[in-house]
Amino acid sequence: MNAIGGSICSSSAVRFPYWRLFCNSSSSSSSKTLISTYWSKTANAMSQFSSSSITSSPSALETKPNSQPWLIVGLGNPGKKYNGTRHNVGFEMVDAIAEAEGISMSSVSYRALFGKGYIGNVPVMLAKPQTFMNASGESVGAIVSYYKIPLKQVLVIFDDLDLSFAKLRLLPKGGHGGHNGLSLISEISVGIGRPPGKMDPVNFVLRPFNKQEQEELDFAFQTGIEAVRILLLNGFDKSATFVNSGKYLEQLG
Repeated sequence: MNAIGGSICSSSAVRFPYWRLFCNSSSSSSSKTLISTYWSKTANAMSQFSSSSITSSPSALETKPNSQPWLIVGLGNPGKKYNGTRHNVGFEMVDAIAEAEGISMSSVSYRALFGKGYIGNVPVMLAKPQTFMNASGESVGAIVSYYKIPLKQVLVIFDDLDLSFAKLRLLPKGGHGGHNGLSLISEISVGIGRPPGKMDPVNFVLRPFNKQEQEELDFAFQTGIEAVRILLLNGFDKSATFVNSGKYLEQLG
């Protein structure tokens, strides 16, 4: 499969990253089936990575933390070709969190750029899988399994075509409705807007942002950073109320 998960079976496959992962031009599966397939494969990846199967600890994480950390994952595609594109806003938001909290992302562990630190007094791990998006479950599954991170303490950040540009949405599920026991995973989707005219959505998500868009996105990232702090320190409900109200968007006007 290529960098964006192979052939795209419909424009809606691009709005939610997990939908495109196993989609091909001949697929007749519904959206929910595709999401279920992704999370099923992610669950399988997790089950294959037990602590006994790891031959060596990651260099930057030689000892397990005393308390169970949160894992915050940004989805995107690796390589300079995709830097700054709409499809990589998950990477960008994780970078913004790392900078705000003083967490280095220079380590490579489990096929991901990796960072370890604290938000307040809560231990966190930040990850940007360096697999392409269609294989991100392998990286995430290995980290979750080795560090025994509760799924309710996993947050995934990704781009969404069906959200207005620079709007954020926090959901408490690993896909709409949840599947295979992963329904407690939290998600922050970052709106990248719809393609203009008849532009192919695949081409649109690989376009870079213009200067004004990047400024608006940077503001959204600051809101996202605050949402993550609230999530870790005060719980999901308060964070969701903060994010999903969309009141912060009024400041963009």
